[in-house]
Amino acid sequence: MNISLNWLATHLDLSGKSIKEIDDLFTFAGVEVEGIVSKGIASEKIVVAQIMEAVQHPNADRLKVTQVDAGEGTLRQIVCGAQNYKVGDKVPCALPGAALPGGFTIGETVMRKVESKGMLCAAAEIGLPAGEDGLLILPQDAEIGKPVKQLYDSDTLLELEVTPNRPDLLSHYGMARELATLLKTPLKPLDIRGAGVSPAANITIESPNACPLYTAVRISGVTIKDSPTWLKQRLESIGLRPINNIVDVTNFVLHELGQPLHAFDAAKLTGNIIIRNATDGETFLALDESEHTLTPDDLLISDESGAALALAGVMGGLTSGVTETTTDILLESAYFTPQGIRRTSRRTALSSDSSYRFERGVDPQGVLTASAFAVKLILETAGGTAEASTQVAGEAPALTRPVALDPAKLDQLMGGSISLTAAEGILTRLGLTQLADGTWNVPSFRADLQRHIDLVEEIARVHGLANVPSRFLGAFVPASAIDAAYDADMVLRRRLAALGIYECQTIKLIADSQLTDALPLRPLQDGDVIRVKLPLSEDHAVMRPSLVPGLVASAARNVRQQAKSLRFFEMGRAFRNVGGGKAKDQESETLAILLSGGTAPTGWNQSDRQADLYDLKGLINALVPNKTIRFSPRERDGFTLGCDIKADDQTIGLFARLKPSRERELDFTSPVFVAELDLTKLRKLLTGIEHVEDLPQFPGSSRDAAMELPATLPNADIEAVLAKCNEPLLIAFECFDVFTDPTGEKLPTDRKSVAYRFQYRAADRTLKAEEVDAAHQKVLEALTQKIGVKFR
Repeated sequence: MNISLNWLATHLDLSGKSIKEIDDLFTFAGVEVEGIVSKGIASEKIVVAQIMEAVQHPNADRLKVTQVDAGEGTLRQIVCGAQNYKVGDKVPCALPGAALPGGFTIGETVMRKVESKGMLCAAAEIGLPAGEDGLLILPQDAEIGKPVKQLYDSDTLLELEVTPNRPDLLSHYGMARELATLLKTPLKPLDIRGAGVSPAANITIESPNACPLYTAVRISGVTIKDSPTWLKQRLESIGLRPINNIVDVTNFVLHELGQPLHAFDAAKLTGNIIIRNATDGETFLALDESEHTLTPDDLLISDESGAALALAGVMGGLTSGVTETTTDILLESAYFTPQGIRRTSRRTALSSDSSYRFERGVDPQGVLTASAFAVKLILETAGGTAEASTQVAGEAPALTRPVALDPAKLDQLMGGSISLTAAEGILTRLGLTQLADGTWNVPSFRADLQRHIDLVEEIARVHGLANVPSRFLGAFVPASAIDAAYDADMVLRRRLAALGIYECQTIKLIADSQLTDALPLRPLQDGDVIRVKLPLSEDHAVMRPSLVPGLVASAARNVRQQAKSLRFFEMGRAFRNVGGGKAKDQESETLAILLSGGTAPTGWNQSDRQADLYDLKGLINALVPNKTIRFSPRERDGFTLGCDIKADDQTIGLFARLKPSRERELDFTSPVFVAELDLTKLRKLLTGIEHVEDLPQFPGSSRDAAMELPATLPNADIEAVLAKCNEPLLIAFECFDVFTDPTGEKLPTDRKSVAYRFQYRAADRTLKAEEVDAAHQKVLEALTQKIGVKFR
C-alpha cells in the first residue's frame, strides 16, 4: 500500500521528523517499509537564476555561453544547449554539488574549451513532471537565489506491507492514528458531521450473513466533471489516475478512511436495491469489461429487474457505473463479511482496492462515517442535493468485546520494563477505554484484539521490544546423536562439494515409471512400494524407495539443456514397506551419487575422457579415506555392472550403470554411473579424529606379477584374496593392466591377462631382496591356491 507523507501530515504534526525516523518507527512497530520514493526537488543547491546574457559558443553551433545571476553577487558562466529561453527569463540553476535524480552530481567542467560552472535545468532533470522541451521557465516574480524546491510541492511516498491482521492500517487516517500513538502526538480530529439515518424502505438484504449492513444515499443534480486540483494531487501522490469528481471522491475516501464506497448511476436502476446471492451460472459484466460466470457463493448487488449492478465488495458492473451524462447517483457504503469477498475475488481473479480491504475486514462502525464524508465532498465538488437521511438496512456487527489485562502476567512478560500506568497509557493512545470493572473496551477498528496476550503484544510493540530485557541466555545442551549425524552429513557434503559434485534436492514423490531407476539398498519385494492414495498428479504417485530416480531425472533435464558433464549427489530419506508391506513403514537415510560425461572441460591441449566406474570408486574412497573401497559384483534389475560397495569388509551401498537402452531413452550420450550409500554406516566410518600418517622411515620395494585367468573371473575375487592374505610385509596392491585378445592369436578368447603391482615394506628396517621375494612368493601362492590363476 502506498502512503503519502504530505497526506499523512494533514492528520498529525510530522515536523522535525526525518524520513529515516518515520521508516524506523514503522519497521519496529511491525509495518514493513518495502520502498521509499521521493517526489519533487530534493536539493537545496538548485536555485532560481536569471539569464543576463547569452552568446554563441565559439566552438559549437548548438551551444550558447550564458551569464546568469544566481543571487551570489557575481554572475556565473554556464554553457547551455537549450533553445527555448530568452535573456531575462528565470530558470532553475543547479550549482556545483547539487544532486540530481539518478545519482548525478553537478560539478564545474569545461565544454569545448569553455568553462561551465553549473547547469541550467529542464523540469524532468530536477525531479518535476516533464514539460516542454528545454529549460523550465519559472515565474518572473520568483526570487533570485531562492531554492526552487520552495516553489514546488515535494512529497515522499512510502510503500508499506501491512499484515493481514491489521486492516485498520489500510488508510491514511489509520496510519496517522498509528504514528500518533508511536510519537505520542495528538491526532487531528476529522471534520465529519454524521447525516441522519432512516430504516431503508428501498433496500432488501436477502443474504444477511454475507452482508450484515448496507447503506445508501441518493444525490440528485450532480455535474460530472474533472476533480479540483487538490483532489487530483492527493490521488496522483499515491499513484492513482483521476477519472471524474464522483469516482475520485470514492477513491479518496477509501484511501483516507479505509472504507470502500461505490456510486451507481441512479437512472440505470430499476426499483429497489436487492443484496442477494447469484444464481448458478449467472453472468456478470465487470467495470473492466471482463465477463464472469457466477455461483451461489457469490454476492451481488442488483435491482428489481434482476440485473447485476455490482459484484459485492469486489467490483462494480459496467452497465451501472457513473458516466459523463449522469445527473443522479446512489452512493453505497456497506459491510461485507471477509470470507465471502475473499472467496469470490480468488475464484474470479478479480482484485481491487475495495476487495483488498473487505477481505481483510473493514470497520463496521465506519460505514456511515465514510458515507457522510463522501456525501460532503461530492456536494462540494459536483454540486447537487442529497437526501435528508441515509437509508440503512441491517445493523453493524459487533466484532470486539471487552478484554481484561492481567498486570501480573504483563509484568512477567515485559520483564518489569514498563509500569502498569505506562502500559495503560499506551492502551489509551491506541484507542481503548477502561471500563468500571477494569476491563478494556476495544474500538471497532481493532478486531484483532481479543485476548489478554493481544493487549500485551500491543504494549510491547509500542513500548519497543528493544526496551524489554533479555532474561534467558543460551543454555548448554550436551551433544546428541542428532547433532553427531548432522555434523557427519556436513563433512560428507563439504567433501563432495570440494570434489566438484553438485548437491540436488529433489521431491520425495516420484512417478511409477521412475521405479525402474530405483537402486534401493535391499531389492524391492511385492508390496514394498508405498503409493499415495490420492496423488495430485501421476508424477507424484509413489514415495521414493531410492534417491537415484530423482538424480536421474535431474541429470536428464540438464542433458536437454546441453550440459556435458554431470556430477550430482543428494542426501535424504527413502521410503518402503518393510517385509513386503506386512510390517510397519520404514524410512532409511541414504546418499546417492551420479556421474556421467566428461571429467574435465574440453580444450585444445587435452583429451575429453568420459567418467567411468573408477571415477566413482575414487570419489567414494575420498569420502572415507581411511577405508579400502572395493566393488563386489551383484546384479540389479534395470541396471548393468551392478556391484555391492564395500568399505574394508563392510557393505555400505550399491553401484550400477543405467542400461544403455535407458540412457538412450533419456537422451544421455555417455554412460551414467550411480551409487546409493547407507548414510548410517557412512557416519560411523567418519567417527573419531582422522590422523595423518607419518612418512615411512625405511624404503619399500615393489614386485609386478601378470596372471592368466578366466575372462569371466571378476577382479573383486582377486582383491578379496589379497585382502585376506596373511602377509605382514604386503602394504598395498593395485591393478595396472588388463589384456584380452578377441582374435585368440596371443591369448584364448575366454582368457585374460591381469597385471598387478605389489608394494612391500617393513616399519622397523630396510628389507633385503630375499625377504621381499619370499613375501611375494607367499602372495602368489595364495592366489594360485584360492582362485587357480596361472602366472605368465
